[in-house]
Amino acid sequence: MQPAAAQAESLESFERGPDPTVESVAAEGGTFDTEEIDVEPGRGFNGGKIYYPTDTSLGTWGAIAVVPGYTASWEAEGAWMGHWIASFGFVVIGIDTNSPNDWDDARGEQLLAALDYLTQESPVADRVDPDRLGVMGHSMGGGGAIHAATQRPELQAAVPFAPASFSQDLSGVQVPTMVMGAVDDGTVTPGSLDQLYSTLPADTPGAYVQLSSGGHGFPTWGNVSVTRLTIPWLKIFIDNDTRYTQFLCPDLADWSDVSGYQNKCPYEPGA
Repeated sequence: MQPAAAQAESLESFERGPDPTVESVAAEGGTFDTEEIDVEPGRGFNGGKIYYPTDTSLGTWGAIAVVPGYTASWEAEGAWMGHWIASFGFVVIGIDTNSPNDWDDARGEQLLAALDYLTQESPVADRVDPDRLGVMGHSMGGGGAIHAATQRPELQAAVPFAPASFSQDLSGVQVPTMVMGAVDDGTVTPGSLDQLYSTLPADTPGAYVQLSSGGHGFPTWGNVSVTRLTIPWLKIFIDNDTRYTQFLCPDLADWSDVSGYQNKCPYEPGA
């Protein structure tokens, strides 16, 4: 078997955009122009929106499906990040759930249905690389991201924000996973996330970020504290773009608004 470092070096890197800096990953948008498409309900989830870079000169893009929290809508909670993340070189599908009260496992299944639709039937299917996909979600949607990662280990990245993962832990997750919370979250507390993160297998790439403020709703508004950490994770593991490891390894390049950070450096895409 090929050693992990050699395997990582042999992977194709899908570099998109200029060389990143601390300032560029903290910007309120990347370098790519974007457009959006409405998605009608059906196909296993309750519709939503697709955001995508308009550039067709660089081949296909990696993609992320995102689901909001319990009782929340995509428009109210997650839409702010659609164009923002897409402008860094990803296709994003933000979804609404079949029921606003859907539990974590149901939200995870709908994330996977959204990825299948995006890569197989959507108007931008030819722009998406079906082998470079990730999931994100907030609260009950964060639990959904964990469920999706457990069910589909071939995913490249997962980012659960303040995950309400009541029916599962991370012990079955092989997908590189960044857990993010806030120290003043009284709903999904730091103690509960400490316990959750401790269940991630030792050989699964992981990171655990505790923001210094923001409460339970920290990922529900235009929030550079969220994106400047999320973008590098997606770039490293979905795009195999090691230019972004500098922001997370061997430590955070920018500790603004962060009170705690655990990592499993070095991060080697494909390892």
